[in-house]
Amino acid sequence: MMSIHEILGNEKQVEDSITGFFKTNELGKILEGEGAYRVKGKGIPVIQIMLYLVSLVFTKKSMYMNMKNETNLPGFKKDTIYRFLNASCINWVMYLLKLAISVIEPIKVATSEKRLCALVIDDSLYSRGRSKCVELLTNVHDHSSKKKNKFVRGFRMLTMGWTDGVSFIPMMYRHLSSKDKSKRYNEINPNIDKRSIGYKARLQAISSATEVMLWMIKQAKKLKVPARHVLFDSWFSYPATMISILKENFYCVGMLKNTTKIKYLSNGKKKTLKEIYAENRKRPGNSKYLLSVRVEIYNDKDEREPFRIVFIRDRKNSKKWLAIGTTDMTLTEEEIIQLYGKRWDIEVFFKMCKSYLNLAKEFQGVSYDLITAHTAIVMTRYIILAADKRHNEDPRTMTTMFHEYYDEKADITLIQAMKLVMEALHTALHECISLSEYEVGVIIDTFIAGLSQRFGHLLYGKYKQVESAA
Repeated sequence: MMSIHEILGNEKQVEDSITGFFKTNELGKILEGEGAYRVKGKGIPVIQIMLYLVSLVFTKKSMYMNMKNETNLPGFKKDTIYRFLNASCINWVMYLLKLAISVIEPIKVATSEKRLCALVIDDSLYSRGRSKCVELLTNVHDHSSKKKNKFVRGFRMLTMGWTDGVSFIPMMYRHLSSKDKSKRYNEINPNIDKRSIGYKARLQAISSATEVMLWMIKQAKKLKVPARHVLFDSWFSYPATMISILKENFYCVGMLKNTTKIKYLSNGKKKTLKEIYAENRKRPGNSKYLLSVRVEIYNDKDEREPFRIVFIRDRKNSKKWLAIGTTDMTLTEEEIIQLYGKRWDIEVFFKMCKSYLNLAKEFQGVSYDLITAHTAIVMTRYIILAADKRHNEDPRTMTTMFHEYYDEKADITLIQAMKLVMEALHTALHECISLSEYEVGVIIDTFIAGLSQRFGHLLYGKYKQVESAA
């Protein structure tokens, strides 16, 4: 991902770029389709407010300092912005999903069908450490903290994104609170309309992470997201969960927990990972993986599915091992390892959002709707950067023009191509530098002689054919 500092030089250029992205992906229509029409009582187009909020981080100023600058007023005040962010009628999660699909489509068109694309699911801390009155606020375990007390006030931000190994596009998210009422600091606002999208989002927030994850996968399936695999770490790699995902026609690839509580059917017996690893013969030498075993996973209903476990060496400790499992039995061991490696894209995404895009730092409201809206705005910023990076660095994003140009050039033989190149070089040396025919010939011969012996011999032969043809 491009460093944010590389694009902060020209605010006008950044705003024009974001405006172009909005128009290309018809972001205004997506917002209107998900319940964002006009801010009540003001008549301000939501696309204008959205453009201001998305661009805010690139100005290197807070909203307060930005509005204090009288030469660059946005045309509305902060009350309008907070009314927009606190609206419970806007379905921000579905807005982000539709925007993501709009960005993914041109990427997928320019990508080979052989490349494995996948959905990545993980959660991260959404910290509100100094807050007390936020709706559904709870204590969340901070895995990255080095302190003794690793519990922080906030939410688990469960996120699903799409990756092809080059670009990561966030698609859906939900801020999860605790199912246990006694662990929540505050409850749902009693004044909210129970028919609204905001109320349904709050109900999901107090559901289990597995239920919300399956709901996200179903939404991706409904909108035909181009992916067949779901990647996750050991927190979600339970046999029952993977069987449920398989029923939605998605394969799973995930890191497995080495615990006695999870067992697999191997040769008709229930065994732990440790037992399976101990009873099978390891691959000799410096293999990419230590062991590959075919087993079965099962759930409480005694439903069974074939499952492959690949044991690999832990880089941090060569005496230890890690296990990756998948329900896709057609993948080779190398493909399984390579595909799981794409899961790291979501970790980069979390780091980028928190360190550079002001996630959980920009607005400190107490409404659950505001938290949801703010997160959608931050993820929109990331999508813009990901799409811009892909457009600037990947020649395949030229799509139709690329393929037409490629087909045209494929019809030109090597001799024809060399003739065009040598004629252009000959003309440039003769006319621009005013060299004689003899001097031009010496330069071209010297150029060919400087190439590698094998390629130079081939090139010299073709060049002589061009000379004789001329």
